[in-house]
Amino acid sequence: MAEADGAEDRKPQSDEAHSAFTPPPGMEPEALDDDQPTSEFARPAGAEPVQPEPEGSAFATPATYSAAHSPPAYTPGQDFHVVQLKESPWQDRMRTMLRMPVDVRPVPDLVQRPSEAGPAVGRVLDLTLRIGELLLAGGEGAEDVEAAMFAVTRSYGLDRCEPTVTFTLLSITHQPSLVDHPVSANRTVRRRGTDYNRLSAVYRLVDDISAPEIDISLEEAYRRLAEIRRNRHPYPGWMLTCAAGLLAGAASTLVGGGVLVFIAAALGAILGDRLAWLCAGRGLPEFYQFVVAAMPPAAIGVALNMTAIDVKASAVITGGLFALLPGRALVAAVQDGLTGFYITASARLLEVMYLFIGIIMGVLVVLYVGLQFDASPRPEEVLEIQERPLIQIAASMVLVFTFAILLQQERSTVLIVTLNGGVAWVTFGALHYAGEIPPVPSTAIAAGLVGLFGQLFSRYRFASALPYTTAAIGPLLPGSATYYGLLLIAENRLNEGLGSLVNAAAIALAIAIGVNLGSETSRLFMRIPGAASAAKRRAAKRTRGF
Repeated sequence: MAEADGAEDRKPQSDEAHSAFTPPPGMEPEALDDDQPTSEFARPAGAEPVQPEPEGSAFATPATYSAAHSPPAYTPGQDFHVVQLKESPWQDRMRTMLRMPVDVRPVPDLVQRPSEAGPAVGRVLDLTLRIGELLLAGGEGAEDVEAAMFAVTRSYGLDRCEPTVTFTLLSITHQPSLVDHPVSANRTVRRRGTDYNRLSAVYRLVDDISAPEIDISLEEAYRRLAEIRRNRHPYPGWMLTCAAGLLAGAASTLVGGGVLVFIAAALGAILGDRLAWLCAGRGLPEFYQFVVAAMPPAAIGVALNMTAIDVKASAVITGGLFALLPGRALVAAVQDGLTGFYITASARLLEVMYLFIGIIMGVLVVLYVGLQFDASPRPEEVLEIQERPLIQIAASMVLVFTFAILLQQERSTVLIVTLNGGVAWVTFGALHYAGEIPPVPSTAIAAGLVGLFGQLFSRYRFASALPYTTAAIGPLLPGSATYYGLLLIAENRLNEGLGSLVNAAAIALAIAIGVNLGSETSRLFMRIPGAASAAKRRAAKRTRGF
C-alpha cells in the first residue's frame, strides 16, 4: 500500500490532472458564509423530494446519451418530410434534391452499373461537365443545368457532388467521404448557339442515363454525346433566311401593315440577316452583327416614308425589330434571377442590354440620315394599330412558326409551339383590345399562359420547356414601343422617347416574369416530389438571409 502511495506521488502533475477550480497549493478554501445565497436550483432545506416528473416534462431529469441506446433516427431541425422521388421525372427529382441540404439528401440509387473497380470519377465528372456545357450554351436556365449535371453523377453512383453553374464557367466537386480529398473539375463555355434540336437531344440522353431500365455505359454516353455535337442543323441556311423574312413580314402585318409592307419588311429582314451572317463569318462580335442587321429594315422603312406611296412605313421597321429583339436571353436572365442564380442572371441581363443597344444604334443611325434628307415620319402612326382579329391571329401564328424554325427546333415541336403562341396572342388581344386593360398586365397574363402550357407540354414529353415557350412569346415582344421611342429620340424628344423605351422594357420584363410564373404555376397540376413540404422550398428560402 505504501509503495502504491509512493508511486502515486511520483506521477507527473500536469495541468490536465486537476480541475481548474482546485485551490492552488498553500491556499485554504474559503468557508461559505451563512448569508451567502445558494444556487437557485438547490432544494430548500426541509423540502421533501417530489414525485418523479412524467417522461417528456421540461423538469424531468435528462437522460444520458449512450451509443448503445441512441435514438432510432436523426430528425433535422428543418423538419424535412419523407420524399418519394422515383415516381417523378428526373428534372423534378434532381431539383428537389438540389434544394435539400447535403446532410439530408437520400443515398443515390445506382442506375448505371459501374465497372468492377467502381465508378470512374474523372470520366463521370468530365461527361457531366460536357453535358452541362451543351445545355448552358443552348440557353437553358442555370437551375436546370445543375439538375441535369446532378442527375448524371447520381446515376453513375457518385454521391456528395456539388455542381455550380455561372454564365461562362461550369464546375463540379465530388467528395467521396469526410476523410477523403475532394475531386474538382471545371469547364469554360466559350461558344454559344441557338439550336433547340441539340438541346432536346441532350435532354433525351440525360433521361436515358437516369432511367434504370436503360443500360448506358460511359463509353456509350460519350459516343452519343459526340453524335449530338456533330449533328447537323435540321434546317438549311436558305430556309433560316426565308424564315427571318417571313417573321418580319408577319410582325409588320400584326401591327397594321398591308401586302406591300409585308414584302418590304420581309426584304429588309432578309438583307439584314445576310449582312449579319457576313459579319459573323469575319469574326465580328455579336454586338456589331445586331447593329448591321437592324439597318436594312430601317432604311427600307425610311425610303417608303419619303415616297408618295400611302403605306404604313413604320410597320416595316417595327417588323424588323420583332426579328431582332433578344426575347430568349431575357427570359433566361429573369428565370435565373428568380431562382437565386444572381451572377448568371446579371451576366445574361448585361448581354441583353448590349444587344438591345446595338439594335438602337443601327436604327438611330438610319433615322438620323433619313431626317437629313427631309424624311417626315409620323411617330403617332406607330401606335395606330387597326384591330383585325382574324388577320392578326393568323399573322401571330406565322410569326411563331418562323421563330421556331430560326431556333432550330425539332419538327415535332413546331406545331405545338405555334398553337401556344396563337393562344397567347388571342389572350392578349382579348385583354388589351376588347377589355381595355393596359399592355403590361395583359402581356404578363398572356406570357403566363405560355409558360404554363409550355411546362405541361415539356413534362408530358420529358423534355426541356424552352422549345415550347421561347418562340410562343414572339407576338408579345415590344417592337412597336421600341420603335416609337427611337423615333422620338431621333426627333430630339428625349423625355418622351426614353419614356417609351422604359415602357418597352416593362413589357419585356412582364413577358419574362409571366413565363416563369406560368412555369411555376404548372407545379400545381403535377405531382412533385416533396409536395407536403412545398411551402418550404429551399430555392426560395436561401435568398432570405437565413
